[in-house]
Amino acid sequence: MSRRTPAGPSAPADAGPGLDPVIHAAARLRVVASLASLPGEDRIAFPRLQELLGMTAGNLSTHLRKLEDAGYVEVTKSHQGRTPATHLRLTPAGRAAFETYRATLRTLLG
Repeated sequence: MSRRTPAGPSAPADAGPGLDPVIHAAARLRVVASLASLPGEDRIAFPRLQELLGMTAGNLSTHLRKLEDAGYVEVTKSHQGRTPATHLRLTPAGRAAFETYRATLRTLLG
């Protein structure tokens, strides 16, 4: 039986002391780390991120929704001609949360 955390029922219960459970899930950590590697306000297209991470569109969408709900990722939908386009970027809050996560992890690892 898993316990419910403030981040929701699918957040890992074993995130560890001080580790953000929203970021701690392996797939979301990969998403956030990838977005954090982009300079400043740069965005990446959904299909490109999907390709980089080797994730299905549905799986990536699910994790992006959790990150978006937490305020860590901004999703911008538009059209290029008649084709829908989705672009993603890490918000300042997401970047700060990732840096805090990294610092906490470094401290825990010694």
